[in-house]
Amino acid sequence: MDAMVNKIVHNIQLSRKSGHYSMNHGSMNSALDKITFNRSGSQDSLDELSLDDYWTEVENIKKSSDDNQEKQHVVVKEPDEGELEEEWLKEAGLSNLFGESSADSQDSMVFLSTLTKTQSAAVQKRIDTFTQTLRKKNKPHQIPDVRDVFKQPTSSKDKVEDLNGFQSTEKGEATSEELHEKSEGLVNENAEGAENKDKDIPVPETDINLEISFAEQASNLREFLTNSNEKEDDTLLPNYRLAQDKTGITKIGDLAPQDMKKVTSLALIELSALYDVLGTELKLQRPAKIKVKETGVFQVPLSILLELDQRKYPGTKVPLIFQNLIEQVEKGGLETEGVLRIPGVAARIKSLCMELEAKFYEGTFNWDSVKQHDAASILKFFIRELPIPLLTMKYMKAFHSVQYLPSKKHRLQALNLLVILLPDVHRDALKALLEFLQRIVDHREQNKMTLKNIAMIMAPNLFSFHTSPFKVLDQDALTSAARTASVMLFMIKYQKLLWTIPKFLVAQVRQQNQKKSSKERAMKKLLKRMAYDREKSEKTEKSPDNDSSPGFIRVQAPQFSKVSMAVQLTEDLKAGDILARFLNQESDTSKNLRKEEVSLYEIGGNIGERCLEDTTYMKDLSLLNPNAEWVIKPKPKE
Repeated sequence: MDAMVNKIVHNIQLSRKSGHYSMNHGSMNSALDKITFNRSGSQDSLDELSLDDYWTEVENIKKSSDDNQEKQHVVVKEPDEGELEEEWLKEAGLSNLFGESSADSQDSMVFLSTLTKTQSAAVQKRIDTFTQTLRKKNKPHQIPDVRDVFKQPTSSKDKVEDLNGFQSTEKGEATSEELHEKSEGLVNENAEGAENKDKDIPVPETDINLEISFAEQASNLREFLTNSNEKEDDTLLPNYRLAQDKTGITKIGDLAPQDMKKVTSLALIELSALYDVLGTELKLQRPAKIKVKETGVFQVPLSILLELDQRKYPGTKVPLIFQNLIEQVEKGGLETEGVLRIPGVAARIKSLCMELEAKFYEGTFNWDSVKQHDAASILKFFIRELPIPLLTMKYMKAFHSVQYLPSKKHRLQALNLLVILLPDVHRDALKALLEFLQRIVDHREQNKMTLKNIAMIMAPNLFSFHTSPFKVLDQDALTSAARTASVMLFMIKYQKLLWTIPKFLVAQVRQQNQKKSSKERAMKKLLKRMAYDREKSEKTEKSPDNDSSPGFIRVQAPQFSKVSMAVQLTEDLKAGDILARFLNQESDTSKNLRKEEVSLYEIGGNIGERCLEDTTYMKDLSLLNPNAEWVIKPKPKE
């Protein structure tokens, strides 16, 4: 992309695309009004990518910022030597390896023993850097010898279990050649894209492999890509899809907090391993502590806003001011031409913001007085003014660096891991925003707002902390603008994939839960089993059905029914079938329920708790987790 920018920066085009809103850029360099990229076979790709909308938005931001002198700038603190690695180990849940009293060191060793080769290498790299720093500073920390944990397999025909840190669901062994064949799908799409880009045919669909560690896939591909000397068509955006998984796809929000915490630690290690394998530097930033507002709606952290909202409306996930601004834009109709692009009236927006500050939490603000374009401008202003950015200061640079990764699939994988790493409130707000932006894209025929247009407009609002759009426009600014807009485009287009937890991470969590045991847990399990057997024996005497034989599971719905339901497992039985059977029962409770209000949950065994999608094949899942309980209960509110 840098080469393309260098090539076209002198090709000035002063004409604008039809339907685009135009304005006087004032102090902005008119020579940068329009920048064109190569053609591609995808309507929503970065072909003929005009940064016109980007710089128009930057100028609008600049004008609004001139009237906002009270904005508190966040200062990024450069970490001392070793601090970055220490923070990384803490985030990965491995800081207890270095304490004098390591009460949880056994848990850490269990955690480490489930890592893949590339994940282990990423941990080892940071431990080595940290321990070297400790020696330089002569700090009296215990330095663990973790070499035994990170022994590399010696066989060239390692099992998938050894390579990926979890038991394969397939029988037999996988050789490196077989893994290479699986990984070839990551590059085959490039040849297809080059072949099809000049033809008027749909972009091919490509499966995303979530069973094998992303870093392991990249490691197996590195030598192949080096030898092939083929460059990926950077303008083609494939339609990625998730391959069918009989044990069910796991979305963010489906797991219990204790398992999600493990997923987050693994995601950080996996992201670092992916960057290490691809030879790209991954830096996490540490903002200096600042005093933040705790009242009003602007320049208030999302976490504080959500806490205020949850006091009145328990279960709220996205701050109400954020939801209301999105709803107000939608209320005006998403068919409006130039929605998001055309700014509201500056004086009116300033007055509305002052009113919102004073009246929103009093419940006296009149939303009927807010015009659609004003609401869109206020929404973008709200996002820019967050003291802790929507993408967070810690991961802002990491989101930006995604565009430096060598292929689109690598970028998508990195974004997937970064979304998992975001704090809950930031992740939920980002999801609400991306879904809203996609709804605007869905009406592009009427509103003239394509995916490219929206990415150009939203990028400077989400990345304003990193891109510094008000500085002199030089080549670095151009490159940064194109890169952040491309990341924004990826997040909108592939948002459904970004909220999926890769199967290999869930499998590692299962393995950790399986390995971790204690007398207390064993005793609880024994007491639970005794109680279950007693209940089961009593029911068997009353019922002629022998549901204790292999091939049966018992489904409970304690919040709706006192009686559990025996279900025979068949090859094609799905979780949705069990829900339908429960809802069809002749009971007052089931009649008042709708299918979208409840889900079947997998609880216990090698998972804490997991909400199942309707397409999950129950026989396959019960074989993966034979000690699980199956419970029907309400879904959490969105």
